[in-house]
Amino acid sequence: MGHKIWLSSPTMHGEEQIFIKEAFDTNWVAPLGANVDAFERDMAAYIGIGHAAALVSGTAALHLAVKLAGVKPGDVVFCTDLTFSATVNPVSYEGGIQVFIDSERDTWNMDPRALEKAFQKYPNCKCVVVANLYGTPAKLDEIRAICDSNGAILIEDAAESLSATYKGRQTGTFGQYNAISFNGNKIITTSGGGMLLSDDEETIKKARFWATQSRESCPWYEHKELGYNYRMSNIVAGIGRGQLIHLDEHRTLKKKIYETYKAGFSDIEAIEMNPFLECSEPNFWLSCIKIDPSKSNVKPEDITAILAIANVESRPIWKPMHLQPYYAKHDFITLCAKGHSIGGEIFEHGLCLPSDVKNTEADMLRVINVVRDVFGVEQLDVLEKVLAFA
Repeated sequence: MGHKIWLSSPTMHGEEQIFIKEAFDTNWVAPLGANVDAFERDMAAYIGIGHAAALVSGTAALHLAVKLAGVKPGDVVFCTDLTFSATVNPVSYEGGIQVFIDSERDTWNMDPRALEKAFQKYPNCKCVVVANLYGTPAKLDEIRAICDSNGAILIEDAAESLSATYKGRQTGTFGQYNAISFNGNKIITTSGGGMLLSDDEETIKKARFWATQSRESCPWYEHKELGYNYRMSNIVAGIGRGQLIHLDEHRTLKKKIYETYKAGFSDIEAIEMNPFLECSEPNFWLSCIKIDPSKSNVKPEDITAILAIANVESRPIWKPMHLQPYYAKHDFITLCAKGHSIGGEIFEHGLCLPSDVKNTEADMLRVINVVRDVFGVEQLDVLEKVLAFA
């Protein structure tokens, strides 16, 4: 069977311990501290944005972004449909009403044309939340232009796309407010945690205030606004500082994994890798495949079952939000015929493959051969037959 091959597990390098030790040596293990300040500064500099607030999760960052955008009970907010629920749940925290926007095939992300259709139906919408699925940038300049022309605030959920670029510009910079995540399976991790990013210094200051229980600057505990316990701890931030050193290295390894799968499946006509635009450079957080049902009867669950027997972790594509029972009554905007959607098609026929940066050549060959075997294609005995794995 062999050792377990994970989808995307944490990868520690050692520098994390240096920053954690500094926190212990100074007895600064409580929330905030030098590591938090440095992590915010260094991450903002890496991404190329003015200011950052380190928080307990990417979800917390999105919540504060929605709050900063001024979403009030009953307000319509356009949201990416094909995503994890954390992208859209914060809208509910503020009483907003999600309207879900279908994907397009070029990137699997929010379709700008469907977004335009949504504004025609809901011209008073003042906030849009767009996610970059599996580390692939959406058509961010088109989406931002549509938002600007309709007077709407754009929130970019870059939780999965840290270090990815679109037309040479880092994701996490296209929205008025932007969120990234350091969850355990992300390209770098702090075990948990996230950041809110913006060029607007005052709004980041406001977010830090809300995230620290909205405590006023008084000798006693004074609260004039509702607050949250959302600030990142100094220990967690230390892990992040050590991980940031290796972010570009991780991205390079993730890209190699994607290219290896693409080469390994190049002779299987029914398989399509998760696509991206030539003007973008994804971080390839997760490598995914979509099966063309007109070219094969193989289903994603067939592959998942055999991978599990081979001790290999895989995962379905995110189930679109408009198909989730909790959001079943929410409106869904698509260019497809009624009852159909691009996101639904990707979910039905797609699968996430192991994309761990610790994957070896042998690991990659094992996964590729399992998939090839399911399709009835000859297995490979040497990976270099399809790729110079260097």
